[in-house]
Amino acid sequence: MIIHPTGKFDNSARDYQFIESVPLAAAMGAEIRGVQVAAIDAATFAEIEDALFRHKMIFFRDQSLSHSEHEAFSAQFGPFAEDAYTRGIEGHENVQQVIRQADDRTTLVFGSGWHTDSPFLQQPPAISLLYGVDIPPYGGDTQWANSALAYALLSPKMQSIVDDLKVCMSMKNVLTVAQQSLPPDDPLLLSIEARMSASYHPLVRTHPRSGEKALYCDKTYTVGIEGMHDDEAETILRFLGDHICQSAFTCRLRWQPETLTLWDNRLCLHRAFNDYEGFRREMYRTTIAGETPQ
Repeated sequence: MIIHPTGKFDNSARDYQFIESVPLAAAMGAEIRGVQVAAIDAATFAEIEDALFRHKMIFFRDQSLSHSEHEAFSAQFGPFAEDAYTRGIEGHENVQQVIRQADDRTTLVFGSGWHTDSPFLQQPPAISLLYGVDIPPYGGDTQWANSALAYALLSPKMQSIVDDLKVCMSMKNVLTVAQQSLPPDDPLLLSIEARMSASYHPLVRTHPRSGEKALYCDKTYTVGIEGMHDDEAETILRFLGDHICQSAFTCRLRWQPETLTLWDNRLCLHRAFNDYEGFRREMYRTTIAGETPQ
């Protein structure tokens, strides 16, 4: 199925008092201008949070942030989540480094498949924040897909079919890829093996703040549907996986140094690209705890 913009596509900016929101694409995403996140008051934060829920992904340019400032801004969204794969840096346990060196020839790139963050947990993370420090001159973009818009543009009959289903989210496929791509003593592989887990969640979840319904499945972690044979579930999940990430539902960000990006895992999927071999990429991530999907 290929969808083109219709009346469902409304990523227009609201008229804010303290920030400016500039939409990135028809489906989702916006740049937030006129603010330094290291020094904001409660009213400005409320507008930033509103813009995040509306646009699903927002980003700020030219933000010179220390790890402490990154943590402090992130904490305004709620308590931190434990990262399922990595540990925090020394002195800042809630900030995880995501670094790839220029001479790294590994084919496995963290986050390269379409996914929502850590859905195999009973309470998956709600919001992710990623800060770019050392950015390749080209390549290394990130792409997002609006899973709320994808649900809204299903037919009413298809919506009725998926509304009451539960999906199994598991690290199984990630472990298989990691075992094929990484040496047995690689820290990432050892972390995945030590934390193998799975959870059942609603295939259609309701956002606790905005009330939007969104598809909650992806091509990385979703491995089955409760009560269905594997071949039955595979047909539905293949369709939904292709449906969510079709081009019309996406936006794509070209990183620059000192770019801070936020996204709501309850309302979108994302993926990274392995297209910057020979260049160094240094980023830092914080993650905000979420609730049990409903």
